[in-house]
Formats: sequence, structure tokens, C-alpha cells
Amino acid sequence: MSLTKLFSKLSLSLTINKSLPRLIQTAGLRVYEKQPVYDEFEYPERRRLKIYERVPQYPASLKPFKMQKRLRLMRGPEPIHNFLLHKQYGVIAEMGGRLRFGHFEMIRFVVHRKIPSSCFALYRIDPPWQPLTKKNPGTRMGGGKGAIHHYVTPVKAGRVIMEIAGPVEFEEVKAQLDEIAHKLPFKARAVSQELMEKWAKVEKEKEEKNLNPYTFKYVVQNNFVGCNNWISPVDRKWFGKHR
Repeated sequence: MSLTKLFSKLSLSLTINKSLPRLIQTAGLRVYEKQPVYDEFEYPERRRLKIYERVPQYPASLKPFKMQKRLRLMRGPEPIHNFLLHKQYGVIAEMGGRLRFGHFEMIRFVVHRKIPSSCFALYRIDPPWQPLTKKNPGTRMGGGKGAIHHYVTPVKAGRVIMEIAGPVEFEEVKAQLDEIAHKLPFKARAVSQELMEKWAKVEKEKEEKNLNPYTFKYVVQNNFVGCNNWISPVDRKWFGKHR
């Protein structure tokens, strides 16, 4: 075959291939999401969680005091410490309860052993301060209030227990935060700033799109069927929530 014929066939095949649609094989092609860019964090002087004392220290002239149960310290929603300071990740309480010294140590161990070293953590609750009394088993009733057995920290629903911040994604620390929430003596949950904003938006939409005017709050405030005579004071104050 002469060179002229060969070049003519090649040019013909090229013109035919140009007219056909081009197919790009994408098998094995991976498209990664764009990595977030973290600004420079202002790390605190102490990145690690500090060790809280088991017993609060009082002056030598002051005798450790006793108090009543004060269940109101655990009931209802948390009005102040219900948001994340660093707008990243943390653990919040879903109901009221009390934290002992051992729970603080559990949080500290999980954070120090399993959280990346590039992060820092901080408590959003006070060290144990409320005294709880207890009598020895087999003791007769009477004789006054028992001796102080241990100290606790009361927590309300919606209170932020602890926070974690740093150049990490939520998926990197979610397992550790879930472990902390699972080991607490009350229902708790690992959250991020995006989740909290999403929940607040959903609750607001529910209230705005509700077509039933006879809500629990409306019924209680207007004393339908004399409900204020028999419902719980907790329902009269928070309208069916935080029981």
C-alpha cells in the first residue's frame, strides 16, 4: 500500500471520529470534597482539662454546711449555658441530673487519651459543690440529718457539659463525645454548632406551621376543664416539657 493511500485512510478515520460523541470513562474516578480552612485558633493557656477537687475547700473558720435536696436545681431548661462558646463541638444534657467526682474524671480520661492533641477542651460546669448526706445502713430513724457523704454538681436540661475545639472535623471526635455522653448518669448527646442550629430551626418551623390553636400551653393558660386544679406544677410552668 502506498503512503498516499495510508494517509488518506487515516485522515478519513479522524474526520469520522470527530463527528462521533466523545465518551470519557469515569470508572475509578474520585471527587473529594474541598477541605475546610481553619483560621488560627487562640488556644488557652491550659489545653487539658483541669482536675476538679472531690471536696470543695472551705476556710478553716468555716464548717462544711449541709443543705436540702433542692430538686429545683435540676428541673426545667437551662437558661444561660445552653450554647457553644467556640461554635464547634460539645456534649449537652437532655434531662436534669447530678454529676459526681467520678464523672469528671471519666470525661478527663476520655479527652486526654482519645481526642487529637491539636484540640483543646474545657468544662462548662462547676466542680462538685452541693453536699449530699447519707446515714449508715441499719441506723434508726431520727437523730437529725446524716453526715455529708459526697458532693455533686446539679445540671439542667440543655446545659453544655463540656466543649472541644480545634482544627478537626465533627466525625473525628464524634465517637469520643458519644462515649462521654453514654457514660453520664442522665441522657446526654454529642452535638455540633450545625446540629444545634438545625434543631432550633426545626422547632421554630413547627411552631410557625402549627395549625391547631389549642396547644398544651393555650389549654393550661386558659384553664380548660379546670385543668389547673389537677395538673402537675411542673406542667403548669413548662407546659408538658421537662417532666
